[in-house]
Amino acid sequence: MLDLKAMRLSGSWVDLEPLDEKHREALRAVSVDERIWTYLPSNDAGAKFDCWFEKAIKGWQEGLQLPFAVINKADQKIIGTTRYYEIAPEHHRLSIGYTWYVQEVWGSAVNPECKLLLLDHAFETLGANRVAFYTDLRNARSCSAIKKLGAVEEGVLRKHMVLEDGHVRDTVVFSIISSEWSGIKTKLIERLATFKVR
Repeated sequence: MLDLKAMRLSGSWVDLEPLDEKHREALRAVSVDERIWTYLPSNDAGAKFDCWFEKAIKGWQEGLQLPFAVINKADQKIIGTTRYYEIAPEHHRLSIGYTWYVQEVWGSAVNPECKLLLLDHAFETLGANRVAFYTDLRNARSCSAIKKLGAVEEGVLRKHMVLEDGHVRDTVVFSIISSEWSGIKTKLIERLATFKVR
């Protein structure tokens, strides 16, 4: 049974800290880049940020989600956020998402290391059978990043969500299951070895 507790996950490039009030203003400051929100269900920067932040904290308090602030180890600055959600303890499954980073770290070691930390904890500590990822079909960058992790594309949920701007989104579903994790972990570690730690 999945038993999520607030914990810090630490890597070579990033630390993932459970989202807390102390992260609010720094995360607000980096959320203003419009490119972050392009394919997300709503743009929660600016006046809507506090509502987004409080919903994330409430989701954790209610045991529905576990959101993290992503901290750059080189300078201890917040560079984004990610979370566990759709947590189903009885089925030993969860999803990883609500992920965004400042544009400066796109294509760097940040995303693969965040996913390594989250996946490793999900499979090896929490005992997950399945971890899912969902993304907008139009978001080629996100689809490519998830595939590059080694996740299996399971299909498309057609007309799955109505976004804030009225667009009816088709959602791509990916997953990694426990029997695949060992091989995926090895490849992720090898991939991260190609980046230089600053």
